[in-house]
Amino acid sequence: MPLDPALNSLGFAKPPAQTRVVVAMSGGVDSSVVAALLADQGYDVVGVTLQLYDHGAALAKKGACCAGRDIHDARRVAEAMGFPHYVLDYENMFREAVIDEFADSYLAGATPVPCIRCNERVKFRDLMQTARDLDADCMATGHYIQRKLGVNGPELHSAADPNRDQSYFLFSTTREQLEYLRFPLGHLHSKAETRALAARYGLSVADKPDSQDICFVPDGNYARVIEKLRPGSAEPGEIVDAEGNVLGRHQGVIHYTIGQRRGLGIGGLADPLYVVRLDVDARQVIVGPKEMLATRRVPLREVNWIGDGAFDALAEREVLVRVRSTRPPVPAVLRPLSATEAEVELLTAEEGVSPGQACVFYDPDSTRILGGGWIWKGR
Repeated sequence: MPLDPALNSLGFAKPPAQTRVVVAMSGGVDSSVVAALLADQGYDVVGVTLQLYDHGAALAKKGACCAGRDIHDARRVAEAMGFPHYVLDYENMFREAVIDEFADSYLAGATPVPCIRCNERVKFRDLMQTARDLDADCMATGHYIQRKLGVNGPELHSAADPNRDQSYFLFSTTREQLEYLRFPLGHLHSKAETRALAARYGLSVADKPDSQDICFVPDGNYARVIEKLRPGSAEPGEIVDAEGNVLGRHQGVIHYTIGQRRGLGIGGLADPLYVVRLDVDARQVIVGPKEMLATRRVPLREVNWIGDGAFDALAEREVLVRVRSTRPPVPAVLRPLSATEAEVELLTAEEGVSPGQACVFYDPDSTRILGGGWIWKGR
């Protein structure tokens, strides 16, 4: 749907100077460019950075978003572009809404995705409410995703650059949130374009590396974080095959994930074995051949539907789904079971489908994201 010439670039029927936009600034190049771009276009920009965990400890961590260095970088961008910038202490909120569930989910044998929960519960709920309290007309982020106007209102679409697309992490965005959100980078075709804009505005973060890890797990060692959050969680147990034969010992289920092959400590076998299941109650890591990882049936709960119509009124339909952030969408049949539950049948079996991961729905005939749900063990 073409833009109405009477509207500004953010979709409001008033001059940019009279349009207030809160920009969620992580201190990275993406959100910094969004803030600079909108300030340059004359919008009333307010930058907000969230302090999500211990500031003192964060200063020593590299490769993670929202750390102390990032707060400093965001502030420098705001000073350079001449708009106000605020740092909000969301540490308690972040722990309750994201970190605690991450720890409990991991201990239950799941493979959680805390970045989705952070978007859902902190950035797109609590921060959005702060933006409304600041009388902002909308909130903008540096996510690589597109918001397009359809016949039934705003729609969520994949980014123009498939290598940067962040739709997997934003599937739980609601229709109401989508009304208020803006994603100015979603139409760009490469990260090089973003960095060129940063250089054009003279931003100090133009060459800053992308963050690679979960912000509170900057070294990628999930188990160490879980042990710190839940002392005594690394209880030793047995590594067994599908028949229950003991093949070895482990130092805690939290050190393993579904699909893992390396680091099992049971070498000398003719064929490689993979983690196919985690039994937390029995403290067992169950291993088997690669074919045991394959599944076609994916039970979902906490479904968020942003397609057309009511989810529980839909008949089964063909969609594309992504069951991990690193995998491309694949053909599947989506069967709604209730307003918030569904079953997905993959046309071709996938390996390593794990409880705690998300399953995101895509329209097979367009770039539109239809929603998604959380994978669980089923009944």
